[in-house]
Amino acid sequence: MEAKDVQHSPYNVNERGYYGQFGGAFIPEMLHPNIEELQKNYLEIINTPDFQKQFRQLLKDYVGRPTPLYFAERLSEKFGAKIYLKREDLCHTGAHKVNNTIGQILLAKRLNKKFIIAETGAGQHGVATATVCALMGMECKVFMGRLDTERQKPNVERMRILGAEVIPADSGSKTLKDATNEAMRHWINNPKDSHYIIGSVVGPHPYPDMVARFQAVISEEIKRQLKEQTGSENPNYVVACVGGGSNAAGAYYHYFDEADVNLIAVEAAGEGVASGRSAATTALGKPGILHGSRTLLMQTDDGQVTEPHSISAGLDYPGIGPMHANLFDTGRGTFYSVTDDEAMKAGVLLSRLEGIIPAIESAHALSALHQMSLKPEDVVVINLSGRGDKDLETYIKWGKY
Repeated sequence: MEAKDVQHSPYNVNERGYYGQFGGAFIPEMLHPNIEELQKNYLEIINTPDFQKQFRQLLKDYVGRPTPLYFAERLSEKFGAKIYLKREDLCHTGAHKVNNTIGQILLAKRLNKKFIIAETGAGQHGVATATVCALMGMECKVFMGRLDTERQKPNVERMRILGAEVIPADSGSKTLKDATNEAMRHWINNPKDSHYIIGSVVGPHPYPDMVARFQAVISEEIKRQLKEQTGSENPNYVVACVGGGSNAAGAYYHYFDEADVNLIAVEAAGEGVASGRSAATTALGKPGILHGSRTLLMQTDDGQVTEPHSISAGLDYPGIGPMHANLFDTGRGTFYSVTDDEAMKAGVLLSRLEGIIPAIESAHALSALHQMSLKPEDVVVINLSGRGDKDLETYIKWGKY
């Protein structure tokens, strides 16, 4: 999270809360006090030695950081390059999400909040939020689309065991977008003592920046670990899946201004970009307002949000975070899209070659290897954002292994 070296990057947030033309805080009047409180205080609080000491200690002793950077020898042989996996799947709770929830719960405590609200798609952010609320003794409500509660049942039960109340969202497509809508609505009705732990680099400023800073520990470690293993801090490529995009933000953060490092973002094409059942925002979206910020989102000609589709609950979102919208807009990031079937095949391939069953979100990032023109000397870091335990039911239903 030591982000001083990239604070003034053109790819980072400016003093008005924007990434180029994207970002800002488009919020109801009722939430102005909460958002202003965060905007005024978050940087001062998270940069204090006391906060940093507690945050770093918990990342080390509770989360299990640093996570390994693993040279995937058999995967490298198959694709003809040097491929490393950043093992965020080995974090406590099974994904990178806990890096952010640890940071935000510590912030909420210092702002004297009593109740925590969260949204979740794949359930990993919900589990990570429920985990830190149990750790800190705080009440927790997690909103989750009804469809996602069915396809991610183990995570629902994990949240309940941890003491969280899981509230199904029955509007729209009953997925992540709708869970976020319901969580926002609850926050509007209960603004005073509540903190909303947003799980991705989405929402009104300062959330995209705040979440990215907490996740920046990923690229901070990659630099150090790659230097130890290869002699250079910089790979040729950093690859990550993007829904809202928090794992990608963390993996890219310390590489924004390293022009020789290609930032590869992989979106969910669902059943195909042109199928009408997709979540490939950069291919299908245009600028608009979603969940409190101006970003790229899939929408109709009259501005109604288009229902997304992905086999991956964590990528089943009609927009991307404003940081990523700017990376796409400026050309700093290269965006690929991967279908459900391609992602599932990539997940099974990693399982067979390296003995690692990835989350289906992470499998999308892995599948991009088929689209990249790699040379033997290329060093590729893929952020393995989560493990596949939560997705076993989906793997079983897919069945082609």
